Amino acid sequence: MKAGVLSPDGRLRGFARVPYALLLDGAPGRAEQRPDAWWTALVRGIGIARAQAEIGGSVEPVALCVVGQGPTLVATAADGHALAPAITWLDRRAGDETATAAAAIGRQGWVVGLLGRARLFATLRPEAAEGAAWFLSAWDHLAFRLTGVAAASLQDPAEAITAAEARAAGLDERIAPPAARSGSVIGTLRSAPAAELGLPLDLPVVAGANDAIATFLGAGLTAPGQAIDTGGTSGGFGLYVERRVVVPPLWTGPAPLAGLHYVGGAMAGTGKALDWLVGDALGGTATLAELLTEAATAPVGAGGLLFLPYLAGERWPLHDPAARGAFVGLTLRHRRAHLVRAVLEAAAFALRHVAAPAVAAGLPFTELRVTGGTAASRLWNQVKADVVGVEVAVPRVAEASVAGAAVLAAVGAGMADDERAGIDALVGVAERLAPDPAARAIYDRLAPEYEDLHARLAPANAVLGTVEEQSRR
Repeated sequence: MKAGVLSPDGRLRGFARVPYALLLDGAPGRAEQRPDAWWTALVRGIGIARAQAEIGGSVEPVALCVVGQGPTLVATAADGHALAPAITWLDRRAGDETATAAAAIGRQGWVVGLLGRARLFATLRPEAAEGAAWFLSAWDHLAFRLTGVAAASLQDPAEAITAAEARAAGLDERIAPPAARSGSVIGTLRSAPAAELGLPLDLPVVAGANDAIATFLGAGLTAPGQAIDTGGTSGGFGLYVERRVVVPPLWTGPAPLAGLHYVGGAMAGTGKALDWLVGDALGGTATLAELLTEAATAPVGAGGLLFLPYLAGERWPLHDPAARGAFVGLTLRHRRAHLVRAVLEAAAFALRHVAAPAVAAGLPFTELRVTGGTAASRLWNQVKADVVGVEVAVPRVAEASVAGAAVLAAVGAGMADDERAGIDALVGVAERLAPDPAARAIYDRLAPEYEDLHARLAPANAVLGTVEEQSRR
């Protein structure tokens, strides 16, 4: 959970990051979280961020906006509490249910992922499903708890699930709350959450969006040819284009700015892979800062070592929930620094892999804006510039999902006429990094090998997946 306070001049006055658990034990493919843990993190994060912001003077909040992960489904009681753990976007059990829902309503998109997860939830936890007042996305669940107003907050309300589509998918109207446009006020803060959060009663709560869309806003994308690395746990790529184009297998959608569209796709765990290496694989024997310093001493290409970051399967461009990670090319000469650098390079190769169809289609691609915690590493930023081959721009507020929530909040509070005006007021660039030609030449040799490895390893991974499933029984 990230919480931040932005001032009208675009300064990040306060920021907090509060972790919570991902529940993976049990059935293969399970990836759930406890929404009550989100709430606890939200309360703590807002408290920390506001305390930082008030150093040197008081802060009077004008609006609150929640953005979040998706498609993640929460069965929500009438009092705003979750009835069971949320089925997150990382969960791999709902593939068949999602395909059935998509066929039933005749469209794709992340909202169809909510339908699939709702169908799965009804099968796994029928009593909780029966008692739910609403089935909500992650950010709409928190907004409901704040305001008591159920809404489907979307950049385009026309994308919302309709009651007829819910019934066609074997569900009911509880998965189809009233639609609200991102950046509009959906309600005001109720007394109990206001007291718990230490915020003013009746503070406007503004409709949020998927965190990727919020990150587009917070990174400051305003023109065709600009692209984003969404950073975060999963990682993702989005490229702004001047009109709607279809570039399989990339997702195409309207940008959060009028008149623009984007193409791109989200990965499953490129950011999480580094967390896994630091914490689980290396056991916390060194800090992330120490490991990044070591990685800078390893050569470009990690001394002939490639890493596949498919630790949670992979979404774009593979669409393979059974994909598995791998270090390929290990020798006795490789040290910890090589492993870390290979993980950093893998995230960049994954971006290049997702972007490849857009580049092949001749779409302009001139700039990559890096965001999230990964953007704090200058080494990682330079690696991305070298691998992808375009200039990397680092926003002044790298936590772009937080900045994007602030843009939407500013629109909802009437402080900005629209999202573009909000970007102009709140977003700037701190640094630009150009690709290094020598490094680029090495990465150009390695990229095809990275992209082919998944197919080469697929037969072995199929056997390994079977062994893993048997070991869980």
